[in-house]
Amino acid sequence: MVKHLSAALYCSCLFAASAVWAASPEVGTAAPAFHLQDQAGAWHELGEYRGKWLVLYFYPKDDTPSCTTQACEFRDNIFAFNKLGAVILGVSVDDVASHKKFAAEHSLPFTLLADNTKETAGSYGVLRSALGLMEIASRETFIIDPQGRIAKHYVSVDPKGHSQAVLTDLKALESTAQPQI
Repeated sequence: MVKHLSAALYCSCLFAASAVWAASPEVGTAAPAFHLQDQAGAWHELGEYRGKWLVLYFYPKDDTPSCTTQACEFRDNIFAFNKLGAVILGVSVDDVASHKKFAAEHSLPFTLLADNTKETAGSYGVLRSALGLMEIASRETFIIDPQGRIAKHYVSVDPKGHSQAVLTDLKALESTAQPQI
């Protein structure tokens, strides 16, 4: 009886926690602002990227197999993203030191942002409970247009091939974007 009651309480706590998480921003709406440190300790804000295409990808944990695959594929396609004038930012709830080690170990030529407060992951609707023990960012990606609006949202990302899919969609989005007058 106690075992069933404990399981029921545990499940209701998980449900209650998930109920307070924000919904992901809709395509066409303003991207939520952020103020986060990178792997070198420098601060970044969404407004800095105004006028550029931004690939904001959330991932669960530094140096895990799938997260490493995803980061290395973005690394391997960096010149194609640069050619389009797009910026890549990776975000997880790991701290600055973890990001510094992960970026150095895999020669990542883009910025990793530390969301240790989990506010940014929460505002993008990607904060999830892992085994009921800790919260992580789920593997989701947002393409943000030069005006700061969500142009595309990828849910349930497969790390293998994701960078190429984002690159293909970014090219299509850029070709249909209205020029600014």
